[in-house]
Amino acid sequence: MNVKGLILAGIVSTTISCQSVKKEMPSFDNYPVREGKLTEMDYSPVETKFSLWSPVAEEVKVLLYESGHEGSAYKTVPMEKGKDGTWKVAVQEDLNGKFYTFNVKVDGKWLGDTPGIMAKAVGVNGQRAAVLDLDTTDPEGWAEDVRPALNSFADIVVYEMHHRDFSIDSVSGITNKGKFLALTEEGTKSSLGEKTGIDHLKELGVNHVHILPSYDYASVDESKLESNQYNWGYDPVNYNVPDGSYSTDPYNPSVRIKEFKQMVQALHKAGIRVVLDVVYNHTFDIVNSNFEKTVPGYFYRFNPEGKYADASGCGNETASDRAMMRKYMIESVLHWVNEYHIDGFRFDLMGIHDIETMNAIRAELNKIDPTIFVYGEGWAAGAPQMPQEELAMKANAHKMPGIAVFSDEMRDGIRGPWSSDAEGAFLIGKPGHEMSIMYGLVGCIPHPQIINDSVNYSKEAWAAQPTQMISYVSCHDDMCLADRIKATLPKDATVEERMALHKLAETFVFTSQGVPFIFTGDEVMRDKKGVHNSYNSPDNINTIDWKQKTTYREVFDYIKDLIAMRKAHPAFRMGDADMVRKHMEFLPVEGTNLIAFILKDHANGDSWNNIVVAFNSRKEPAKVSVPKGSYTIVCKDGKINPKGMGRVNGSEVVVPAQSALIMHQ
Repeated sequence: MNVKGLILAGIVSTTISCQSVKKEMPSFDNYPVREGKLTEMDYSPVETKFSLWSPVAEEVKVLLYESGHEGSAYKTVPMEKGKDGTWKVAVQEDLNGKFYTFNVKVDGKWLGDTPGIMAKAVGVNGQRAAVLDLDTTDPEGWAEDVRPALNSFADIVVYEMHHRDFSIDSVSGITNKGKFLALTEEGTKSSLGEKTGIDHLKELGVNHVHILPSYDYASVDESKLESNQYNWGYDPVNYNVPDGSYSTDPYNPSVRIKEFKQMVQALHKAGIRVVLDVVYNHTFDIVNSNFEKTVPGYFYRFNPEGKYADASGCGNETASDRAMMRKYMIESVLHWVNEYHIDGFRFDLMGIHDIETMNAIRAELNKIDPTIFVYGEGWAAGAPQMPQEELAMKANAHKMPGIAVFSDEMRDGIRGPWSSDAEGAFLIGKPGHEMSIMYGLVGCIPHPQIINDSVNYSKEAWAAQPTQMISYVSCHDDMCLADRIKATLPKDATVEERMALHKLAETFVFTSQGVPFIFTGDEVMRDKKGVHNSYNSPDNINTIDWKQKTTYREVFDYIKDLIAMRKAHPAFRMGDADMVRKHMEFLPVEGTNLIAFILKDHANGDSWNNIVVAFNSRKEPAKVSVPKGSYTIVCKDGKINPKGMGRVNGSEVVVPAQSALIMHQ
């Protein structure tokens, strides 16, 4: 997550909240934990049961509305306090199609309307929850929908995308531009005849789509979509409801739910799993958040001065270590799995969460399907209010089996540091980054040839298994790859040179033993006109220009063929640390800006016996010593052909300038 742009969004409410310091810090650990599920609305035609956990409340009432956004409540119903701090009431009439909010009184003050913390259907802009039977939102054939088969996390190829970026281009050939339904349209083509949309994903060969936050978020006004608002969505409001801006009708609570399910269903039919980007680490603001209007203070951490802590850089940080916040996160994730058939989760600023909570989430998902993929950012924007050893930081990944973390070591070793857009690294021929890249190529696991003191950020291996490492070179949270290469090369660099280095960068990603991850549009050399943080930039910055698929078709074909080669050859995805250490060996090279390794002895049962992979960012060819023998070349000069592109014999091979060479015996 790039937090720079979100700070301003919540600065007013944050300032107010930080001044509203508790007279005495309560002992939140003594708050009762609600038994059973956190369901707040249970509908039947006979009655609707409402419940809300608020152990500090003096009174709680539920307000009923005819509309999701207009008019006053037509009925106010007081609730009764029961055990474990839960307030309940049953309204004995058919409320289908009605809307509701809660209002909680604490210390003699009514906190204001809230749809609750667990609303699963809402009206426009999520201000009121909807009474809805979720079964009525299932598209035809939903009961038969199953997630595509997955044998191992090592087999995953992740494609990160934003709904609007992917389909809004006027030449995309997609009808439902910027909507969930865009990913249900088959047979779409650009104005130049290239496949777009879901057919593009199938052609590329990815098997996981990571969609940027798709729950109900604050920064886009769903009632004014004609104004073409844009945001990444890292400003949560209602965590358990799809955002209305991506639906065809944000006013109708059932539409966004059904269309989200249709999207998942279509992707599953195409053999693609769906990863949801989740942002449990902070809320859009504090005083107006559903958490704060329900149980003040409880869901957030405080600093030693008694003010709201801010490890997110967005005005607050949630307290995953508290029992009810942990319970909330678990139930929210399970809701997306059970109701929407989600196949994976990417946790924003996961380093704010505690290890115990993340392991508990992993354990609950394992009960449903252990192939559901979980990964996240192993860092925070500031120092969380917990000991480092208890947090889900990258350094603690080995304490979280089955959970993966992004590797900034390899990323920045390839293209340069996140902190400086103009500073390059291996790609532009800057020496000293080889070991950081090698560290990523093995999957950030302990390996006898990795000299940890020479790795850029981590001085020891943090992954127990290579599948705990996300291998990538760009994502939404930064310059895209094409822009980064352009920014770090001399101004007179040719398009051909930029294309060559683009291919070289992606070759690292897809030959790494980690889980490969590609940012949407990188396969067609997408650019964002040099914008680093495009969280709210207009469409002319963020959209994928589908004409570039034609312009840079050779880049697309190269990456497509890289993915196909990885999927066809298990040596590139061993998934086991001991196997990597046994079969992957770095070859000696002379000088800098040159890396080579061999995958030997039919690694992971591969049909190829010995596979040599070499990377050369120099502007001239480089020689690499290899075990003597006869090799078939399958990748050279920015082209890939698994059937072979010639043979080479002997104990030495020449790697062309600014490219990768792959060959096998």
